[in-house]
Amino acid sequence: MEAPLSALPLLLLLLAAGWRSGVVAAWATSPGGCRLVQSTMDCTGRWLSSVPGNLGGDTEELLLDDNTIRVLGNASLLSYRQLQRLSLTKNRLELIEPGAFLRSQGLRVLSLADNLLSTNYMLTAAALSALPALRTLDLAGNRLTEDMVSVLVWNLSSLESLSVARNIIMRLDSSVFTNLTQLLELNLEKNYIFEIDQAFEGLQRLQRLNIAYNCLPCVVEFGLTQLRVLNVSNNIIEWFLSLESDDLFELEVLDLSHNRLLFFPVLPRQSKLRSLLLKDNEMSFYQRLPNGTSLANVTVQFQLIDGNSTSIMTVNLWDEICHSNLSSLRLLDMSQNQNCLEMFDLSEGDPLAMLTELDLSQNRLEELGADIATVDLSHNQVLSGDLGWLQDLAVTLRVLSLRNTSLSSADVDFSAFNSLVRLDLSGNSLSVFPPNPYNCCTLGWWDALQRAEGLRVPDGRETADLALLYLVLALPTCLTALVAFAVVFLTFKQKLLKMVKSRCGVSSPY
Repeated sequence: MEAPLSALPLLLLLLAAGWRSGVVAAWATSPGGCRLVQSTMDCTGRWLSSVPGNLGGDTEELLLDDNTIRVLGNASLLSYRQLQRLSLTKNRLELIEPGAFLRSQGLRVLSLADNLLSTNYMLTAAALSALPALRTLDLAGNRLTEDMVSVLVWNLSSLESLSVARNIIMRLDSSVFTNLTQLLELNLEKNYIFEIDQAFEGLQRLQRLNIAYNCLPCVVEFGLTQLRVLNVSNNIIEWFLSLESDDLFELEVLDLSHNRLLFFPVLPRQSKLRSLLLKDNEMSFYQRLPNGTSLANVTVQFQLIDGNSTSIMTVNLWDEICHSNLSSLRLLDMSQNQNCLEMFDLSEGDPLAMLTELDLSQNRLEELGADIATVDLSHNQVLSGDLGWLQDLAVTLRVLSLRNTSLSSADVDFSAFNSLVRLDLSGNSLSVFPPNPYNCCTLGWWDALQRAEGLRVPDGRETADLALLYLVLALPTCLTALVAFAVVFLTFKQKLLKMVKSRCGVSSPY
């Protein structure tokens, strides 16, 4: 028995040596713990303080996010001559040395978001200028001012997409993006921008512009005819005035939601606008007019102060709609506008007659007329008067929200809504389901709803399952009884014990 026992330590030693060699081999195939998938090397979250130098020269995409790299040195990327996409998001990057990209001039996409590039931005700018093929650059979250941004992108004429979101930019003029003649997309959201002075005039190819979450008080003489998408939501804009021109604007989406708009924006006369988002503004401006005033003849004067010069602009209240061609508009969101709207009427031949989706929730609507497919009328008073207009929508309407409209069972007959696929009646006081194609004296209509193909009732369980309601009703009674029993027991505890002991007591030897 001694021979096998003496051989056991040797066996364990060999197993340990084999396990260690296996670990070394595994780490050799994945240096630094990185993962290779085809031509993409993923080194995300590996606590790397520098770029690994032995990951393979044929790597086209290198992901180094969530590490602790402070400096990208001249020799950091020498072995990555095929590199096309590099991401260094969420590091502690303070400096990119001027020669860092000399061997990686094919780089097309570079993400440097959430770093500290404001520390040595001059040297970093010199490094970026050595990238003639760069198309996409992300500089978000680097504490950059407008002057720093101007220096960093000065020689990047090949850029097509630029993000400088979440920085400390306050004012933009024509000098910041002068050389970015190929730029298609620009993201400036979540800065502190309060003034823009011809900053985008030279960007003739710009199509998508995001200036959301800034401090812009107004937009005047908007004239970017080539722009397709403009997002200026979540600012403090009180009025939006387009340039008076007969040129065709390519604008398709305009987001002015969550601002302080006092009246409907003055839109381009000719545009391709399909979506207009005006949610959460203050277009209750009209309600302060005297009763009986005709809006057609009412004018408003705006005083424009620019430096030492002052000018006055006079506009008719509804000229902004009358002179704008909105025939291509498909989506209009005017919800949450300080409860200003009481009527919205679209007659035949109206500029908005092609509208297919309309959100007018949280107003004071009592009447609506249009041939549209989607309507959100929640938090309104649309059912307080004549309901004939609602029946006029029956042919085309597919989605209808009547949430929180004080709807009663006798108000609406849905039997004519043959095209309806989604109906929201939550937040009302319905005692019975309104008349509908499934209605009868029993609950057979509910079974028909459940069997119907393509019909979904998201909150059906809330009304069909009453077990939880009974449990909630019974719970307080049970708790009260339990507490009463505990009080009685504690009050008569001694007497009960004596009584039990006297009747059932048995001597216990100790």
